[in-house]
Amino acid sequence: MTDTGPVTRIDPFPFQHRVAELMLPAAPSLAASAAVQSAVQTLAQGNTSAAVVLGAEQRPIGIVTERDILRKVTAGGAPMSAPVTTIMSAPVATVPADAFVYVAIARMSRLGYRHLAVVDPESSRYVGLLDVRAVLRQRATVALAIADEVAQAKDWEALKSAFDRMPELGRSLRAEGVAAHQVAAVISGVVRDMTAQAGALALADMVAEKRGDAPAPWCLLVLGSAGRGESLLSADQDNALIHGGAEDDYPWFQEFGERVAHILNQAGIPFCRGGVMASNRKMRHNLDGWKATINGWFERPEPEAILNADIFYDFAAVGGDPALAAALGEFSMRAQGAWLFLNLMAREIGDKGDALGWFGRFKTKKGRVDLKIGGLFPIVAGARVLALRLGCSARSSRERWRAAAAAGILVEEDLARLLDAHEMILGLILDQQLADLAGGLPASSRVEVRRLMELEQDRLKQALHVVRQIDVTVRNALGQAILRRVEGGAPSGRAATSEP
Repeated sequence: MTDTGPVTRIDPFPFQHRVAELMLPAAPSLAASAAVQSAVQTLAQGNTSAAVVLGAEQRPIGIVTERDILRKVTAGGAPMSAPVTTIMSAPVATVPADAFVYVAIARMSRLGYRHLAVVDPESSRYVGLLDVRAVLRQRATVALAIADEVAQAKDWEALKSAFDRMPELGRSLRAEGVAAHQVAAVISGVVRDMTAQAGALALADMVAEKRGDAPAPWCLLVLGSAGRGESLLSADQDNALIHGGAEDDYPWFQEFGERVAHILNQAGIPFCRGGVMASNRKMRHNLDGWKATINGWFERPEPEAILNADIFYDFAAVGGDPALAAALGEFSMRAQGAWLFLNLMAREIGDKGDALGWFGRFKTKKGRVDLKIGGLFPIVAGARVLALRLGCSARSSRERWRAAAAAGILVEEDLARLLDAHEMILGLILDQQLADLAGGLPASSRVEVRRLMELEQDRLKQALHVVRQIDVTVRNALGQAILRRVEGGAPSGRAATSEP
């Protein structure tokens, strides 16, 4: 049995803050063609103990530390004119700038490194250096190592062992006062890491079984709540694949997608009941195929298309070549001018139902109210529609609503109420899931009303009243945008389709 005792004593700081907050953004770097003499001068002038060596497209290929210079130049006799690549340590360990600090702590602890190169999560370009001194005050406990355990997993059993500890981690974070949306971001990070590792395991298995190499560069995507950073403890799989091949699909990618889905299912993240997985032919395309799919959504926005688009527009790259995902993301922003598509997406907000019934009473089933459909869905869907209308690339619902406020769609006071409502609803679902799992019940989005104190029930009703206004807010924003477009002289025939 895993010893979870240390989990109850964790410091919440690593789960609340990102690597970008602690990294040194102006850290020195060296070109691969630089001489050793340049490395010595760079370290001396920069008052730092390391410099990252950059290759093509500003991506880290190695690191030179004071220890490298002492060992390989002073003691080893490497000439000062030699290329810096002859003394650098390679490969260099990296961490995305948007990763939580606990990921960096665990990685440093496992590898025994004192530095990590910080990279942009989408382009993998170097953006800063993380020094162990910046994180010395953080404790690398068992809980902090969960994400790195996922990265080291050699099979689905190891993945499942790490994932099974998520409820205890969530319970400890809540006990420490960590906000629900921050806990959800931690859970999402683990889901993303698991999906990436499932891809790595599937690839290794196919190589071992001599199934051949991938026919083209590819990128594995996580969609839905994990892509937004808002997963809780009942998430299923939502993933897709984009590749750079000439054909829209290949048997190799079909087998790869099926293996990824199977590994995740065995590890504890069940198959998506709607089939939103890379194992499904509709969720595997080259860039042209995805462009055709997106254009089809704009031109024929049928119910199934709207549902798929809802999940798709939260995608995040987790494995393979992120440049493919970046190209897809750029093209997908054409939704900004797809008026019919956006209005049909907005219609879904009011059609899904309400958690409150007559006389302000909760709509319950067996004493529980579904706070996903009647609470979270309008917040998430409304934020997504407005982000698409604004051409905003943010994934988090909270960041999308902040962008809407910045654009004047809602005032700061209403933004504060909406974010408070989101935090409360998310927290109630999370706490109910933790209680249910502890009692041997499956996690769901249904919250038992009687377990809430009267004050909590009143606050929840107030939050749901705020949620009720989202439908009107989004429709008004889209209506005003269309009006401005028409008054500006745009051809009326284009109003219901995407712009060229």
